[in-house]
Amino acid sequence: MQKTHLKIILSALIAVHSGKTNLRAQKIEKNLRSHIEFLASDKLEGRRTGTQGEELAMQYITDQFKKAGLQPKGNKDFQQAFEVSDGKMMSESVAFSINGNKIEKDKNFFVFPFSANMEVVADIPLVNPEGGGSQIIDLKATLEENKNNPHFDLPEYIHKKAKEVIAGGANAVIFYNSSDIDDKLVFDGKNKSEGLNGVSVYLKKVEAEKYFGADAGMVHVELTSVLKEKKRTGYNVIGYIDNKAATTVVLGAHYDHLGYGEDGNSREAGHEKGIHNGADDNASGTAALIELASLLKRAKAKNNNYLFIAFSGEELGLYGSKYFVENPTIDLKTVNYMINMDMVGRLNDSTKVLTIGGYGTSPGWPIFSPKEKRMQGDNIIMPRLVIKLDSSGIGPSDHTSFYRKDIPVLFFFTGLHTDYHKPTDDADKINYRGTEIIIGHIVELIHLLDDDGKLAFTKTREAQTTTSARFSVSMGIMPDYTFSGTGVRADGVSEGKPAMKAGLKTGDIIIQIGDYNTNSLENYMQALGKFKKGEKTKVKFKRGNETLEAEVEF
Repeated sequence: MQKTHLKIILSALIAVHSGKTNLRAQKIEKNLRSHIEFLASDKLEGRRTGTQGEELAMQYITDQFKKAGLQPKGNKDFQQAFEVSDGKMMSESVAFSINGNKIEKDKNFFVFPFSANMEVVADIPLVNPEGGGSQIIDLKATLEENKNNPHFDLPEYIHKKAKEVIAGGANAVIFYNSSDIDDKLVFDGKNKSEGLNGVSVYLKKVEAEKYFGADAGMVHVELTSVLKEKKRTGYNVIGYIDNKAATTVVLGAHYDHLGYGEDGNSREAGHEKGIHNGADDNASGTAALIELASLLKRAKAKNNNYLFIAFSGEELGLYGSKYFVENPTIDLKTVNYMINMDMVGRLNDSTKVLTIGGYGTSPGWPIFSPKEKRMQGDNIIMPRLVIKLDSSGIGPSDHTSFYRKDIPVLFFFTGLHTDYHKPTDDADKINYRGTEIIIGHIVELIHLLDDDGKLAFTKTREAQTTTSARFSVSMGIMPDYTFSGTGVRADGVSEGKPAMKAGLKTGDIIIQIGDYNTNSLENYMQALGKFKKGEKTKVKFKRGNETLEAEVEF
């Protein structure tokens, strides 16, 4: 009789607890929906770093951190500002006149971004003489000759031709196009071609026809070239729970996205620009971060402090997280581990697969409750999740910056989908219940680790960090995406990979692979696409003031 009563009482207690748990889960789901619907709304115009949309998101996250009871831990209140290089721009003082007639900047001419800052006054013949001197070059013949050549690169041709003419003693080279072929030339501030010791200008056809007629003979040119760095400001949002502990757990997610795709990182095939709302990438991770702040503020796990960082600039190359680890607002030596959430909003209800990267960065990761563990191949089967582990501490998200500082990391990710980096990544496609489940798993993980002290760090294999499949070989470097100079700077060099075997080191700047210049990361990837495994070639790189060359085998 007593056992029967005990069973009834236990059943009632379990039911009450289960009811509370369900109510708590429903509240978290409701909060997640509210956060994501705001962050991924058209009002924020895609949260591109350095825009008003990013600022609105920054203020929203700040308000939510305050509401959760976090302390500010930025450089100014909750914010930590950093600069993003946006290439070059023509200054207001750029000017161009022909025979005393002023040409309108942007509308009718532009200075190529590899030009020097200088003033040029010259009389230039339309028929170029043999030998040195400034030149006026019509692109018509070159365009017609290469109109059926899919490999012809007009900007590269112009840079090469300008370099040749300037090396011969010229101060200026003026290009124009008298043909009916659309050359599609515009000022490209992100062109990282080698800087020249002269000025190169493009003059629109309508102006060229006025001054470069057959009877012109000689034209008088006055030109002022002043190019400057174009920068924008991004903001990390940083909040803190101070439990007076010796160590701190960092939880992070990036809140920036692509705006209208102005930075060339959209996967939308159409020509019309659309707002990239980034509901999954990464309003989902940001919303999870906000909810974790509230949950951990009330949690019993008090043996660590908690630092919550909403990063910006991730889509441009981990700008925000890299800036933080170089300019931390706490002592990085006290950081126990870092958890990064990027695209955690599309858990598949059928497969329930959650990928957790960084498992190899510490031998101390529990990941799951031992009682719930069940293996199926390399996956861990849990009641509500199937966990796919990836050991690498390197990946295309902000945990990489912390791994580079020898901090154990975990990367939570529900996978790519057809809406990735497209305007269709909207709030109505988020699995809110799935995101709540992931948050619950992270809270459980933090509680499991609470009494374990500071985790040991271990280095891991370094996976390819790009999502592109355009090449089958790798140098084995971690590119410095924030590097604004010419070439690709190695932010890290993987052990046993081609770059390390060739003698490259962190900080080296790769400027050429084989016959292919690597002025930018895009050129670098295109160059890698020319090679296959087992092939050998020369790699040219800068180390300090030296230009070195080595043989690399893929």
